Amino acid sequence: MSDAAKRYHEEETLGKAFDGRLMKRLLAYLRPSLHLVTVTVLLQFVLTWLELYTVDLGRRALDDCVARGSLDALNRVALIYALLLLLTFLARYAFIYLTSLTGQRVIFTLRLQIFSRLQKLSPAFFDRNPVGRLMTRVTNDVQVLNEMFTSGLVVAVSDITLIIGIMGYLLYRDWRLALITFSILPLLFYISFLFKKKVREAYRMIRLRLARINACVQENLSGIRVVQLFRRERRNRERFEQLNEDHTESNLRSVLYYSVFFPSIEVVNSLAVALIVWYGGLEAVAGRFTIGELFAFLLAANKFFRPIRDLSEKYNIMQTAMASSERIFKLLDTREAIVEPADPELLEGFRDAIRFEDVDFHYEENQPVLKGVSLEVRRGQRVAVVGATGAGKTTLISLLARFYDVQSGRITIDGVDVRRMELCRLRRLVGVVQQDVFLFAGDVGSNISLWDERITEAAMVRAAKSVGIHDFVAGLPGAYAAEVAERGATLSTGQRQLLSFARALAYDPQILVLDEATSSVDTETELRIQRALEVLLEGRTSIIIAHRISTIQNADNIIVMHRGRVRETGDHASLLAEKGIYYRLHQLQYRQSGLKSRRD
Repeated sequence: MSDAAKRYHEEETLGKAFDGRLMKRLLAYLRPSLHLVTVTVLLQFVLTWLELYTVDLGRRALDDCVARGSLDALNRVALIYALLLLLTFLARYAFIYLTSLTGQRVIFTLRLQIFSRLQKLSPAFFDRNPVGRLMTRVTNDVQVLNEMFTSGLVVAVSDITLIIGIMGYLLYRDWRLALITFSILPLLFYISFLFKKKVREAYRMIRLRLARINACVQENLSGIRVVQLFRRERRNRERFEQLNEDHTESNLRSVLYYSVFFPSIEVVNSLAVALIVWYGGLEAVAGRFTIGELFAFLLAANKFFRPIRDLSEKYNIMQTAMASSERIFKLLDTREAIVEPADPELLEGFRDAIRFEDVDFHYEENQPVLKGVSLEVRRGQRVAVVGATGAGKTTLISLLARFYDVQSGRITIDGVDVRRMELCRLRRLVGVVQQDVFLFAGDVGSNISLWDERITEAAMVRAAKSVGIHDFVAGLPGAYAAEVAERGATLSTGQRQLLSFARALAYDPQILVLDEATSSVDTETELRIQRALEVLLEGRTSIIIAHRISTIQNADNIIVMHRGRVRETGDHASLLAEKGIYYRLHQLQYRQSGLKSRRD
């Protein structure tokens, strides 16, 4: 089975209709709302009593009022019936409101827990799990549980309570007629079983094909420029049309099952009514049964079959909810790969050096990325790391910021292993500007400060001026309050990169890391950034990862990586003199630059 097929399989697998282990964990979320649950349970019994009392009231109206010709008594019964309807309305309103309120509290807590868990998981987890699947946990799966609490579990218990109450009432009134009424239950259960089996598969296919539609739409919208550039509109439309047709077919299949199921239930219900009328009529003619009792049986039978029919729906809700809860709890139970130390060592500031000591690391087993890497970055130094793609440059930064942990060796800051430091202190100490800039929907100011109250507007302006983007921002409508579209879509690549520079500098880290931060900007913007960095990096420890050798020629130390190892170290002049890997990289870029100049 392919990876994609496995993902679909995991998403759409349905579990048991009831799993005691999962249900116990789910019910634990009801503890903060235990008082609401208690009131809801009491309301269930009140509603059952009201249903049964209205049934018996119909019997009394016919036997005690109509049969005796007592108009006053009939008026009293009618008034009592009206009051019972009002009480039923109020009790059902309270019941629905409280169950919905309880469900909303549960999903609020669950969503918050899931989001908090996702915030704490390391990048390694997101490397293995598609974002779309995780979004499903926070939205669809949690909503399914809300449906279980509001329309599934609680209502199912209410239906069962009503069924038991009506069965008791019917047996109390006439056990023989009650048994005749119950005789059609095997047929009813058989029809419900067939419906449950068929509609379960139909729902599974609906969700599976809806997931494929969502994936197709998301993929096409994300890559709309490629679609239009390569004229893929017609082909993609045909693909979407097929997916849409499959989804429609699945929905029509479920409609077919419902169109058969509900009329079948009505036929069985009518059969029960016919049996009641036949046997009850015979008993009434013989004088052993009153018209009022026959009427009460008919009313009770109608109320009896409605919840039985609804329980088939509740079964499907419960089954889907069990599958969703299993996926949610699997996520919540995921252990964090990057664990905070129990007794962290305090490091107030950076005073000496960063050291990589014989570090080995791999993302996948038996595929080493770093092998025995040892290097040192002293306070105040400007150190550059160069090498071919895949040499392990960016991995060094990911390990320093502790997005991943080393398999062997260690990384220290002033002699303290980064695994012994609090993550918040470590990441406050190290500021990283990445090549792939992410901007949040909001305004320019919030994308620089990231809503950190410690960063004032004056600090944002200073950072923006330092990287040369202040004039651009000041010219926007609203300046620093100007709106930024999702992922900064309305800004150029260079402008987004400059904003990320301003963001890192506003946080004023003692260690500044530039991860190929100038590779996505044009020459003019790069020169402006370089001029700003000459001032900003003065006296600040910096690690610069770059492809362009022209951007790191003034570095105090240059580290050359090749296939996960440190192969050369030194300044620009000494490395050129060695005529090794660095020299070859320099010559290759020089030739490419010269060729481009001649073409221009």
